[in-house]
Amino acid sequence: MIDVVIAWVDGDDPSHKAKRRMYMPSEMSQSDDIGGSTRFASRGEILFCVGSVLRFAPFVHKVYIVTDSQRPDLDAFLHKNFPDNRIPIEIVDHKVLFRGYEQYLPTFNSLSIETMLYRVPGLEERFVYFNDDFFITSPLREDDWFDADGKAVCYGHKFSSAFARLLRRLKPARNGHKPFGYKDAMLNAADVAGSPYFWYIPHAPIPLLRSWYVDFYERHPEMLEANIRYRFRNPVQFNPQVLFYILAGREGRCVTRSAKGLVEFFKPKPEKKGYMAKKLAEADSRDRLLFACINSLDKASESDYELFKAWVSSRLDVKF
Repeated sequence: MIDVVIAWVDGDDPSHKAKRRMYMPSEMSQSDDIGGSTRFASRGEILFCVGSVLRFAPFVHKVYIVTDSQRPDLDAFLHKNFPDNRIPIEIVDHKVLFRGYEQYLPTFNSLSIETMLYRVPGLEERFVYFNDDFFITSPLREDDWFDADGKAVCYGHKFSSAFARLLRRLKPARNGHKPFGYKDAMLNAADVAGSPYFWYIPHAPIPLLRSWYVDFYERHPEMLEANIRYRFRNPVQFNPQVLFYILAGREGRCVTRSAKGLVEFFKPKPEKKGYMAKKLAEADSRDRLLFACINSLDKASESDYELFKAWVSSRLDVKF
């Protein structure tokens, strides 16, 4: 059986905003890579995400949505589009994930939360991690995520640690610091693993094995605690999924496939006329597009937002 785990937050919730302000140094709020509002914004992406799982991955055993004392409003959407849905959907609070480590709560840090996902009670051995802006775009088979031997499928390509380190050195500073990005956390994972490369994974659902994390953190509890101690993203943190692909790959517990042509990344650019329409046409031209990510949808113009939502509605055959 395969479970899906989705990390979700509604950053526009007044109580969540107040909580962030309480813990966030003022300079962080200006940095999108750490504490900017776009990291926490929610504009309906959870509906795309959950709807895509129910539509295109009916073999999924259970969907867990990980939140911070919040609950997404899914009832009307599910009643309208999936009245006969048989896949259970369960909300899991951060307090459950961080039991025994409550001193690090509240957290507003995706890397910290991702480190603890394997601790979802009742989670199946095979699970797939979704950020809430990931969604499926075509019917899936189980072996799109796990092969016949139960090995996790890593969609990605090798990336040189040395080259990534050079890029990090050359990166210009913004708001008084060098931005800590997606690739930087992957490089940190390679450094933890002592690897000259890492698997660069796209913004798409990530198949993982629960037992690997249980075993690894039982042997290295200091690494777990070091990675969850920061309430906001910190440049020393590692990407726990990439660490899995490097080390579990050495153990023969995952296989690698190219993501070329299978994943589309959307990021609104309202300053570029026609950009969203062009990206949607590009996605539709792919022979077998499996996954997509809509990043920073809160920054889209109203017309681009409606255009994108209509495309997702058509692709998933749902109504919002």
